[in-house]
Order: sequence, then structure tokens, then C-alpha cells
Amino acid sequence: MTDVSTSTDSPTLFDADNHYYEATDAFTRHLDPKMARRAMQWANVDGRQRLLVGGKINRFIPNPTFDPVAKPGSLDEYFRGRNPEAKGMAELFGELEPIRPEYRDRDARLAVMDAQGIDGCFMFPTLAVGMEEALRHDPEAAGAAFVAFNQWLDEDWGYSYKDRIFAAPMIPLIDITTAVSELDKVLAKGARIVCIKGGPVTTPTGYASPADPRFDPFWSRVNEAGITVGIHSGDAGYGRFVEDWEPHGEFRAFSHTPLRVVLSADRPPYETMAALVCQGIFDRFPNVRVASIEAGSEWIVPLVKKLAKVRGQMPTGFASDPVEALRNHVWVAPYYEDDLVAVREALGVERLLFGSDWPHAEGLAEPASFADDLADQGFTAEEIRSIMCDNGRTLTQPASA
Repeated sequence: MTDVSTSTDSPTLFDADNHYYEATDAFTRHLDPKMARRAMQWANVDGRQRLLVGGKINRFIPNPTFDPVAKPGSLDEYFRGRNPEAKGMAELFGELEPIRPEYRDRDARLAVMDAQGIDGCFMFPTLAVGMEEALRHDPEAAGAAFVAFNQWLDEDWGYSYKDRIFAAPMIPLIDITTAVSELDKVLAKGARIVCIKGGPVTTPTGYASPADPRFDPFWSRVNEAGITVGIHSGDAGYGRFVEDWEPHGEFRAFSHTPLRVVLSADRPPYETMAALVCQGIFDRFPNVRVASIEAGSEWIVPLVKKLAKVRGQMPTGFASDPVEALRNHVWVAPYYEDDLVAVREALGVERLLFGSDWPHAEGLAEPASFADDLADQGFTAEEIRSIMCDNGRTLTQPASA
């Protein structure tokens, strides 16, 4: 394994894409009982524990209790594009195992991080990244659900636990008043990163870009605090576009067809970042930093080319160089199987983040092995240390004005 150590005394790696598996009461522990039927409930259906969201069975995660659960990295080869035996998803997942303590206990997780050589990490949800879309038609319920969720997150994980685990509270922009109130609350409790859904925001009057001025109170507060905004992949609502080509129904993780993967994989990050740049978020709020997590990086080169072309066509349409705005304000955690050299050339090595997606099946069984993929693609030892150790940790510190 590639050696990326910068000290013999302590681990130094910073993993920008770690996950927990939510406790079954993550949304319900602090939820106002009056909102349960509109938000989250558990029910026994045909002998199985099912999650109800808005009164309907939610299938974003096939087994939202996460017990048993897939072993870390069990889909590694599949996501590298290798499935020569044409195995189905159940075969690829392999034997499931009882949930491990480190998936739900922060001290157990720190012990595992020590063994993995990881000094710090951003910690993201597994289930919650699909819940805002499920509640998009009920802003009040969405607000109540995520206020409750963030309170659970603070109790069980903490927003900056021992300056090593930086769990990202979820902030839906559906109702801007609730969003700003919740942002202020988590900032007061030490949050270093918050997470918003990619794609357009569902509002009571229809869809809107997250860069629409109506959301400026949120971005202004982020700008003032200097924290990082993470946009993690999940249900961004793009299934509604694919339905025009191939009716399939609700979004379900790991339940896709070739057409759905081809049509929807890169659209949410491409279009979200294009909106933030073209509609001037980084011009209005120059202290804002955005990290794209677990959305791959194949969209970056086409976006850079398109931004450069459009600027040439419409030079007065931008307050600043859009390519430079992207390079100055956006960090990306590419998939380990991506063309990492192309990402480096498009954004610069200082904007690449090491993200293992541990302990998910589609991630790496050994997080530090991400360095091997970098080495295999010709990255220098200095570049590898920057990506594996330094870039992510930089985002835990307030941005300079």
C-alpha cells in the first residue's frame, strides 16, 4: 500500500466521505409526536420493520434498520466497472453481517479510525440523504424532521467530536426561515460543515435554484461563519426526468437500470455547480466553500469547458471568470475509479479530496488504499499527501474573509 505518512507519531489521513448507519430513532427520538404521521414513523408490515415517510412506505434504503448490513467495499469491483460473471446485486453484496459498533458509536469509530490511520473525517448520513426529497411537498414536516434529526446527530455523534469526527447536519432549504434558524443552531454547537441536497430546491411556489436570491440569507450566514457546505449524493429528485424515458417509480438505492445510470449519474452535481457559478453565489458571497461528496468527478471537465465557452460567448454575463470561480470555491471528492488526472488538471490538486465512502458497500474496504489509485495514475508523493492528508482538513477551519 502506498505510504502517505507525514509523521511517525500519529495518523494524518483526512477522509472527506465517511458514513454512519443511522439509529432507528434518528428521526423519531426528538420529533414532535404531532408531526409523526406527516414525517417519520416505523411500522411492522408483513413481519418486517418498515420506515414510513409522509404516511407511505419509503424504499430509498431497502433495509433502513441496517441490521444486517453489507460488508465495507463488497461492491468495489462492480463500481470499477468489472462484473464479468454478470452477477445480480444480491450476489454482489455477498453475505451480510450484523451491524458493527463502530457504525453507530463514535468512540468505537475513533478506535477503528486509529487502526485505519485516519486522523479526521467528515461524517455523512446513509438514510437521511434520501429523506428531503420524500418530504418535498410538505415543508413544515421536512423542517420538523430535520430539526429532530440534527438534534439526534449532535447527541450521538457530535458536530466536531474531539476535533476528529465532523458530522454534517442536514439543512433543507425548502423553507428559508427554518433553514437559517437551524443553521444558526448548529453553528452555535460547533458545526464545521453542513449538508444540503443537490439539485433544485422544492418550494411552496415550485422549484428554484439554490442560488436564487431567496436563499441568500442562508448563504450569507455561511459566508459569515466561513464553514463548508457539503453537497452529498442521494435522492436529488432527478428520477422525475428519467421517468419520461423509462417509468420506474420511486428512487431506490441499488435498484437501477443502465439507462437510469447513464442519464442521471452526473446531472445533479453538474447542474448544481453550474447554477452556483452562473447565478453568482460566489460573487455575492466570496467566503463560501462547497464540497461535492460522493457524486464522482466525470462532470467536472465538461463543466469547465462549457463555462469557458459560455464566458467567451457572453462576457458580460459573469461578474468574474466562471472557471476561476469554480476552481476557487469548489472541492471535489472523486470516485476512486475516476480519471483522477483529468480532475487534477481541471481543478487543481488542492481541490481534490480523499473520500473512501467507508463503511458502505460501494466504498473502499481499506480507506487508505485510495492512495494506491492516485499512485497508479501517476500522482507524486507530494500530491498524494495533499489529497489524502491536507485538503480535507483545511475545510474544517473557517474560511478567510
